[in-house]
Amino acid sequence: MAPAIDEALVRRLVTSQFPQWRRLSIRPVATAGWDNRTFRLGNDMVVRLPRAAIYAVQVEKEHRWLPQLAPLLPLQIPKPLAMGEPAEGYPWKWSVYRWIEGEAAAPEHIGNLSDFATGLAEFLVALQRIDPMDGPRSGPHNFHRGGSLMTYDVETREAIDILKGKLDTEAATAVWDVALKSTCNHPPVWLHGDVSAGNLLVREGRLTAIIDFGMAGVGDPASDLSIAWTLFEGESREAFRAMLPLDSGTWARGRAWSLWKALIVAAGLTKTNAIESARPWRVIDEVLSEHGRH
Repeated sequence: MAPAIDEALVRRLVTSQFPQWRRLSIRPVATAGWDNRTFRLGNDMVVRLPRAAIYAVQVEKEHRWLPQLAPLLPLQIPKPLAMGEPAEGYPWKWSVYRWIEGEAAAPEHIGNLSDFATGLAEFLVALQRIDPMDGPRSGPHNFHRGGSLMTYDVETREAIDILKGKLDTEAATAVWDVALKSTCNHPPVWLHGDVSAGNLLVREGRLTAIIDFGMAGVGDPASDLSIAWTLFEGESREAFRAMLPLDSGTWARGRAWSLWKALIVAAGLTKTNAIESARPWRVIDEVLSEHGRH
């Protein structure tokens, strides 16, 4: 069993492996994600330690690919500075990155949501245009983002069954079935894999950076569309969609990816961060109401 991931552990790891930084302050990041524990290291760096083996496989992937992707993208992404080795009872590799200033995306932090949506879409278009050759194909390393929705078919239908009486189960099943019947007709492209509000950083009301590429891979970009229903609505959702050259089948699968996550959170089949756990029903309502209009 891994030791508690706390400031004391981070201090021991940094001191033993990167003594040049041993005198810098270490403090936890309050709004860090679910997959890693995150700590500020001084003022300019951040340490990220995976919580479990299934997340640890993402460390080397980020260190290999982020330096290659960064020059080709219009927004800032994390810059790996060092990769730590297992030690002090901690069993996995871990990372030091350059700290990126910004607040997690939320309507109250965003100046114009439609402009924000357009900026995010431009980022995704640039990401999808990068040569995917040799990129990591969908699989366990990114929880099958970019792969087939069939991976989560049993889980989704279980969640729908659990939520009977609270949910329009017929509509939810229809959204899911339509997506499963669609086919991906374009070549695999690069995807971020976790385009969620917590991974979109805002400064002075504008989108300035995208973080946490642990779920990145090469495949169907549909899973990167979930933000259309988790953050955007109305005009901002239409602005986002208008910028992305994707067919209706891809959007149907994107809608299903968003519904899958909201359903399993609402049904209690998974744990997630506080932001996502607070709003699954809003997402479910957005997806089902949009499906009803098409």
